[in-house]
Amino acid sequence: MRLAVSDDHLGLKAAVAKVFGCPWHRCTVHFIRNMHGHCKKGQRNMVSAALREVFNAEDLDDARERSAAVVERLTPTAPKVAALLEAAEEDLLAFYRFPVAHWPKLRSTNNIERVNKEIARRSDVVGIFPNDRSVIRLVGALLIEQNDEWLLTRGYLSKESIALVLEDQGGERKRGGDPGEMKTCRRVRYTTTRDLTLASCRNHSRRMIRRRGYPDELVRLG
Repeated sequence: MRLAVSDDHLGLKAAVAKVFGCPWHRCTVHFIRNMHGHCKKGQRNMVSAALREVFNAEDLDDARERSAAVVERLTPTAPKVAALLEAAEEDLLAFYRFPVAHWPKLRSTNNIERVNKEIARRSDVVGIFPNDRSVIRLVGALLIEQNDEWLLTRGYLSKESIALVLEDQGGERKRGGDPGEMKTCRRVRYTTTRDLTLASCRNHSRRMIRRRGYPDELVRLG
């Protein structure tokens, strides 16, 4: 496990640290929205533009310089925003430690937000589900379709960019380290809210299918 991405949920953050023991990255989109509640309505556009400067830097060092400049600039007019940005800087800039090609996918949870909206839209069309099986059939089919699209059509992360992470990981192994840590790093995998949702839905679907005695073929759909 190399990185977990989510919004600022204290329980989820604690669970990631306890179970996975990997770095945690705070969704930048949720952070910007949250900051709108700590400034005047007329300042929201200015605050959003300033924060986006930090999240669109050239590299980690540039991002830190921009963050310091934004904190200094916002302190007189939006002191609460400046203080929160300074306190959350490390969590917000965690994605800069990964290949540039991964940054658009890692800095926010926009992908899972779009999936959730699509599930809600399709569920509204149905209105009332007659039983659990119908819910599993619809939501499971949507998630499996989306997962296939990320894997085959658009490509959530390219093989070339993943190779950069694997090469970096291989270098860390050659330098040595704790055997337990090396064992847990043999398989590189990002855990975003998207991954957790897909795994949760599949596990729930399998449990419900087995509990209700449906054919085994349905268990293998996930």
